[in-house]
Parts: sequence; C-alpha cells; structure tokens
Amino acid sequence: MADALISTLLEKLASMTYEYVAEEVKLVLNVEKEVKEFARNLKAIRAVLEDAEQKQVKEASVRDWLDNLKEISSDMVDVLDDWNGEILRQQVEKQEREGTSAVVAKKKVRFPIVPRCFCCGHVGRVIPRHKIAQEIKDLNERLTVIYKQREMYNFQLIEIAIQKPQTPQTSSFVDESKIFGREEEKGSLVSKLVSDEEGRGLLIIPILGMGGMGKTTLAQQAYNDAAVKAYFHKRIWVCVSDPFDVIKIAKAITSDESISSNNLEHALQCMTSFIKGKKFLLVLDDVWTEDNTQWDQLKVPLMQNSAEGSRILVTTRKERVASKVRSTNFMINLGVLSEPHCLSIFKHMAFRNREADEDGVFGDISRKIVKKCKGLPLVAKTMGSLMCDKKTMKEWKDVLDSNIWDWKEVEEEVFRPLLLSYYDLTPVDKCCLLYCGIFPKDYELERDILINLWMAQDYLDSERNKDKGIIGNIVFDNLAVRSFFQDFEKDDDSGKIIGCKMHDIVHDFVHFLTKKECLITNANQGANSEIEALGGKLRHLTLTFVPDSSDSLPTSCYNCKKLRTLAVFASPACIDACFVLQLKCLRTLNLIGSSAEELPEEIGQLVHLRHLDLSENFYLRKLPDSICNLYNLYTLVIRDCTSLSNLPRNMSKLINLRHLYVMESDLEYLPKGIGRLTSLQTLDECCVFFGRNDEAFKFGDLRSLNNLRGSLRILLMGDMIDVSEVVELQLVDKKQIFNLQIQFDTRALPTREGSLQILNALQPQEDLESLGINFVEAPTWPRWLTNLNMLRFLTLGYCINWKTVPPLGKLRFLERLTLSEMRLIKKVGGEFLGLEDDQAAFKSSSSIFPKLKDLWFEGMWTWKEWEGVRGWKKEDSKFPTIMPCLSSLTLGLCNELEILPDFLCKIPIQNLTIRGCSKLIRRCTEASGEEWPKISHIPNIIR
Repeated sequence: MADALISTLLEKLASMTYEYVAEEVKLVLNVEKEVKEFARNLKAIRAVLEDAEQKQVKEASVRDWLDNLKEISSDMVDVLDDWNGEILRQQVEKQEREGTSAVVAKKKVRFPIVPRCFCCGHVGRVIPRHKIAQEIKDLNERLTVIYKQREMYNFQLIEIAIQKPQTPQTSSFVDESKIFGREEEKGSLVSKLVSDEEGRGLLIIPILGMGGMGKTTLAQQAYNDAAVKAYFHKRIWVCVSDPFDVIKIAKAITSDESISSNNLEHALQCMTSFIKGKKFLLVLDDVWTEDNTQWDQLKVPLMQNSAEGSRILVTTRKERVASKVRSTNFMINLGVLSEPHCLSIFKHMAFRNREADEDGVFGDISRKIVKKCKGLPLVAKTMGSLMCDKKTMKEWKDVLDSNIWDWKEVEEEVFRPLLLSYYDLTPVDKCCLLYCGIFPKDYELERDILINLWMAQDYLDSERNKDKGIIGNIVFDNLAVRSFFQDFEKDDDSGKIIGCKMHDIVHDFVHFLTKKECLITNANQGANSEIEALGGKLRHLTLTFVPDSSDSLPTSCYNCKKLRTLAVFASPACIDACFVLQLKCLRTLNLIGSSAEELPEEIGQLVHLRHLDLSENFYLRKLPDSICNLYNLYTLVIRDCTSLSNLPRNMSKLINLRHLYVMESDLEYLPKGIGRLTSLQTLDECCVFFGRNDEAFKFGDLRSLNNLRGSLRILLMGDMIDVSEVVELQLVDKKQIFNLQIQFDTRALPTREGSLQILNALQPQEDLESLGINFVEAPTWPRWLTNLNMLRFLTLGYCINWKTVPPLGKLRFLERLTLSEMRLIKKVGGEFLGLEDDQAAFKSSSSIFPKLKDLWFEGMWTWKEWEGVRGWKKEDSKFPTIMPCLSSLTLGLCNELEILPDFLCKIPIQNLTIRGCSKLIRRCTEASGEEWPKISHIPNIIR
C-alpha cells in the first residue's frame, strides 16, 4: 500500500508550481525548497519499498518503519488537499459571481498567482499560508528521519531485480493416505487425460485455484494414478514457479544437467529429442507467466514432436494463464472443500499420534475449529498440525477462542501462498486489494461502487492522463483473475462481472497486512477500547452494528482525527456536527441505512470528502445546502432515499462530481444545475422535467452531459409535458452509453404525436447494445429503432397505441426480446420478421432473427393470432431460417391467443412457457391439440 500512496503523492508534488506577486507573501510561503527536498527523499525511499514490503511480514521493526512512512505520506496528501480545496473554492465562487455557465475543475494541485485578498489581510476565509508552510516543513523533517533510518535495515534497491519469494519446490510424490475429498475432480481429470474424445493431438489442461486450494495435490493424484501410468510412455514433473525460464524447464524435462544454461536452441533440441515419438504426460506445476512469447517457445516444439495422445497438465492460480494455455474447453477450477472433508484432514493431522476423540469434547472443538478453515485444505492441514502437540483441554480451547492468525505456525504456512500472489501484484493492485478490507466478511462487493471507492482514496494512478475509471476496471479484473475474488455476479446482458465476494481467508489475509490502520468492529460496549488501541494510526473504520437504543456513534470515533474512511452498515446511527468537525480528513463516508432525517450543515466542511453513500436512508427528508461546498466529491449515492423529494439548488458547484446515483429516490425533479456538471459520467436515472419550474432539469439540459457512459435511464416527468420544450439532444453523439432506458411518467403523458416527437428526439448512437421503452402514448415506434444494428437486448412495454409490432427481424444481433402490454395488437405476422413482401424478402434474406435466444410476449390482451409466413413449408429449403438460435419462448397473459406460426416446428426451442393463455393451452393439448404439432419437439413445456 505504501508504494501506491507514495506514487500518488509524488504525482501531486510534481504538479505544483510556485508563483508569487508579493514579496511579503513569498517570505511566508517559501516552501519550494522544502517540497523539492521532500520529493527527493521520497523517491529514494520508494526505491527500497519492494524489499521493505517483503521484510515487514516477519520483521515487526520494518512494519513500524513502513507505518511511519505511510503516516507521513498521508499527512502530506492531506496538506496538499487542504490547499487544493481552497483553490477550488475560490475558483467556484468566482465563477458563480460571474455567472459562468460551465465549471471546469483543475486536475492538478497548484500554487497559482496569489489573489489580492491574501495581501490585504482578508485571510479569515482561507487557510493561512504560514500554516501550510509550517506543516510542510514539519513533515519534511519527519521524512528525513525515516530516510536515514532505511539504512538500518539494509534494504536492497529495486534495480537489483528482486524477485518475489520463491515457492517451495514440489515433486510428483504424494501420500494418498493424507488426501481427503476431490474424488470427483480426480476422476474427471484422469478420464480426460486418458481419453481420445477430443482428438489425439497434444492436449493442455489447466487446474486453476487460489493458493492453498490443493492444485498441486490434485495434479499429484492424477500423475500417480494407475490408469495414467499405463497410458503414457513418459511422465515428467516440473515445478515451474517464477520466473518462467524456458531453458531450465527444458533441462528439467530431459533431466540432463549438461545442457548449456545459456543456449536456448540447444536446450530445446535436447528436449525434443527426449520426447520425440513418445506419448508423454508433462505436469507444469505453479505457472505464473502470462507472456505468450515465453509460452510459445516451450509449447511449439512440444506440439511438433509429441506422439498422439500426449498431455500437458498446468497448475496455476491465475485465470489469464489458464485461458492462455488451455487447448480444450475442459478446465478444473478448484473450489473450497466440504466441511466433512476438511474435518478429515484436520483429524488426520491432529490425532496422528493418538486415537481421535470423535464424540467427546475434543471432537466437538475439532468441528468448531474446522469451521474457521472455510473450506481451504491448507488451513485445515495447518490447524491440525498445530493441534498435534496440544494435549490439554485448555490448550485446545485457547486455539478455538483465538484468532487463528495469532498463531505463528498458521500465519507462516497459510499466508505464504497468498503472499506469493500478493507480491505478484502491481503497487496499485496491492493498494486496492487491501482497501477491500473495509467490508465485512461475506459482503457483496459491487464492482462500480468499489472502483469509485478506490478513486476516492486516490489509489488509481492517472498516469498519462488515462481515465481513472478505466484503470479501476483493469485493477478489478486483475484481482478477479488472480482468485482474490469469488462468487461472481454477472450482468445478464453483457456477461460482465458486476459483483463478487472475497473468500474469508483472503479477507483475513488483507486484515493481517492492514491491522494497524484498518478496523472492522461491532459498535458495542467494546468498540471504544478497540478503536482507542489503534489511536491516531487508524485510517479506515467500519462499524457493522450500532444498537437500536443508540442513534450515535461510539465516542472514540470522535478522536480518530486522521480517519479517511468511516463505513457504517446495518445501523440507525446518525452523525452530528461535533463528529463532522473532528473528522475533517474523511475521503469516504458511508451511512447506509441511517435513521437520520437530515444531515448537519457542518458536513460541508469535510473538504476532502470524495465519496458519500446515503443509500437506504428512508427517513432522510433533505440534504443541507452546504453539501454543495464539497468541491472534491466524486460520488454521491442517494439510492432508495424514499423521503427525499429534492436536491440542493447549487449542485452545479460540485465540479468534480462524476457519479450520481438517485434510483428509487422519490425526487420531484433534478435541479437544473446538474446540467452544468460536465464531468458527470454516471447518472443512473435522469429525471427530465417538463413544465413551469425554472429550477428543474429540463430536456435541453441533457445535451451538455457529454461524458455520460454505461447505463442511462431517462424518466420524462412534470405537471404537463409540453413538446415545445423538445430539442434535438444529439444522444447519438454520446458514444459511451450502451444501455438506454426511456420511460414516461404516467402522471403527465403527452399527446400521441407529442410522445412520438419526444422519442424521435431521443435518438441514441447506432452502436447501442440495450434499449427499453416504456409507457408511451406514441402511435408507433421511433424512426430510429430499426437502425440500431448492434442492439442485443430490447424491451418494449406499455406501448399502448401501437397496432402492429416493429419489424424487429432486421436487428441481426438481437439476443433477447420482450414485448409487453401492447393492448391494441391483434395479430403478429410477417411485419414482425421484417418481411414487407414475404417472397421478395426471402430472396434477399438468409436468416431472420439470427441471434435471438430468448423471446417474451407478456400481457398482449387482444392478441389472437401469431401468423406464419405465406407459402412456408417445413421441407422447402428455399425459405430462410427463422430464429435458428431461439432456446426459450414465453407466452404470458395472452388470453385471446389461439394460433402459433408454422415455422415454430423448425426452431430448436428448449423451453416453452405458456401461462395465463387459456385458449392456447387448450389448443396445445398433447397429441390432440390443433397447435400441438408445432411444439411437440420442445423438450420442456410448462403450461
């Protein structure tokens, strides 16, 4: 974490300038020399951080040295942010006075030319210059001490190319009597190794899993299986680890130490001679490299010289490695072991010198200890070994009642594989991983919010002015593919990971590395002592519960003056003015589920605040006007604030706001100033107001929000929608929006023609992937709908005046289509397929709805007939294919529907659901129903 923090700080220092207009001010604020010396010392320290990060795990003194370094760096960041906040305040106030229509935030911390007010005694409203100068001077003196202390620890420079600690060498030998579980995985793997079902060429199979999950053990079991031994001419085991050295691997394959250590060609020639014509099994254990060039240097000669049926088995903890090397869809991704199997491992190790106490007290404690292992076999094995020499009940209870990481044996054995994965991360990745420790165990992490939190702490380095959101997504994916995250939740549309959890062991590991600066605790009687024990070093505090009898936070919170994160979960606790005035270093304030009806005005003094989450504050009636003074605020979350009807008028002052989440809050309107937030990237629900309210966000205000991206839901609302306010919005130019939802407020629907005019004005970019249109009075669809050539997901609901469905068969990439509550539609025919003239269209079309997988018709109350295509015959090959990929069809609440199209009998539908369609259900009676021949081939029919 120190490296990422220092990198951010050096970036801030490098961006500073020193310009003065008055000699007396220069004398007060002569900090240029101090800042340059501070940066110089910081760079020298950064050169040895890699070595220091590794030594801190075992050396407490080094850990203290790093803690002091982080504290000084954090304090300097606070000083610079104080200064930057003051500059932003002056900038905003000046532009407010001048009535500037758009506010553009400066991206760098600067010492600009000093305004006249500083030379005329008007310093009451600003941070005194001499205070800034003195703080920088004091911090520089503290850093100089740290700089000199580094020599005590004999740190090695990063330029010496220090590698992360080597993994212990593995071999193919395994004691089967110590292995429990994984029978299913072993059987599946052995079957794949000795099978020719995927061809007889060289097959590469990866085993993927986090450190300590049992990848090597599974590979050993398969390697020593009798069927495997009989199948292969040669079996070769190579422990690869890091770095991936092709010459060393080639030598290990041949077991020939005479191969020249610096001649790649000779090494590969010897390797190919050794395996040529042989059906071999090669196990490459513990592979880390993602370098395609290195992998191909080894793989190509193996492929060209192997006999048919040869196999390579690769164990890795990195998903990208598994994806790069595998030559088949088959891959084993090891999950946690069952609790009974972990108990077997534990008992085998704990009772190896005595008889296991199955039903006695020791047995009961054994089961409770194993619950702490969370399905990780390495932990079960290590805990069992720890208990082997403990004979008394007291010793066993001491272990049970303690944090298992308090035991050195467990810490060293279990954390070693996790440390290897940790050292493989970049400094930014490390920092972001450790910050995940603010969440309680088993917490569902939301991808976008997590990235916003990293951004709030300045962890995402903006090298080469790259968008920090892009960097955050890269970091998230890096942590996911290295098995630090699990239980992924994916978006139904894009398949992108949108949420996840951390394994409990990874969570404990993170807290082991951050135990002096990060605390999660129940806000009960003992919380004060836990918080006070960490004192001024505490940076991130999470309270998981505050008793209902109290509406305030533990009193010790008020003494954590350098706190950067306060997260309160599942608690009615509120904050007061006293709290705000004490904790001015906060970057993140999370008050999910608070019982507060309002926030104190003093919250506007949290000038460092970047992330404010007020989700599910059901009683919150208003936000104070002072919240608009939070010029550094990046993210504001007010989801599910059902009593919140309005936002402050001066929202335009939040010049750094990038993410605003308002979904399910009962807002009467958005303030007009939102349209001036040109940095805004996320606005999950854009409430566009029509009517006589000059303070409300209007149709035209949407035009200036050119940085919106991702998903956008436009809610059209007001007392009466007047189409005279409609302008061309140029949504077509907002290229970063991939999901657009348009909905009219049913309380203020415009006329039919007016509704269509509004829809036409909302024309999105042609590459849109997902679209929803709901509650429209328009007589037909917008003119641009069938031009969305990349559209994959489409929902059309409550389009109550449409008499026909759009020609959606023209959308060749459409995968999921939902049509609901179109109450004037009586027949669906060739126009739905995009066929104006059936026969003529067939000649020019080879496939209709070629990608459609999921089709829903819901609430089509007057729909009677789903018409086929005139002249269509099942056996006629001249007709194009219709919906060749459709796997699921749902027909719901279509009570008048009687007839299905003939072409259904040729579509490979797997699931058909018919509900609330009484007439159709009768006609689809198995064997005897008139429509049964059209659906009889479908394996799963629900009626």
